[in-house]
Amino acid sequence: MRSLVILTYNEIKGSRALFDKIPFSACDECVVVDGGSIDGTAEFYRTEGIRVVDQQDRGRGAAFWVGLRETRGDCIVVFSPDGNEDPADIPKLFALLEEGFDMAIASRFMPGSRNEEDDSLLPLRKWVNMMFSWCANVLWQGKVTDSINGFRGFHREAFLRMNPKVNGFVIEYIMTIRALKLRLKIKEIPTIEGSRIGGKSKARSFPTGIEFLRNLFHEIRVGKSFE
Repeated sequence: MRSLVILTYNEIKGSRALFDKIPFSACDECVVVDGGSIDGTAEFYRTEGIRVVDQQDRGRGAAFWVGLRETRGDCIVVFSPDGNEDPADIPKLFALLEEGFDMAIASRFMPGSRNEEDDSLLPLRKWVNMMFSWCANVLWQGKVTDSINGFRGFHREAFLRMNPKVNGFVIEYIMTIRALKLRLKIKEIPTIEGSRIGGKSKARSFPTGIEFLRNLFHEIRVGKSFE
């Protein structure tokens, strides 16, 4: 069974612009996990007939766990309607999971992909993202090009084995690291990252980078004790 989890927090402009492009027919169920929007985002999806769950604990990581609890499917894809993620990739991620991969990631750094900062003279966030992927690959013998991107799918059982009990934006990086530790099967597809539609990223660069470093060192220390 395929479950699509849409994560929202004040994304009314992106939601309206992208709604008709989301391939709802590619999934068996869809739930919106809303982190307390005050711009009409939750009301918009309810009006369109999509089930909305109000997220009590704040943070992207917490939203993943809410999505897991509120869906029934074995194959789960997480999508954010902010303009960065291409809805056309949703069926591709589901297909990889059904082929037997434990986790499928839409990569912004594979050949044929595009990163939002590709046209920037100083693509700092891109370089930092690639650095964190390099660290994970060196430490845990991986070949992942985009360890951080949140546009991904995974099997329910694999997620529970990874057990990423964090609330913030670092959850995807922890998932990638732990999937490498467990030797789970990971597959990436190239994705075209678009420009944000309204609003700004909720992740502040410097504090988020520090949090990533802290969790990287934590994962080095704990080994597989998260199981």
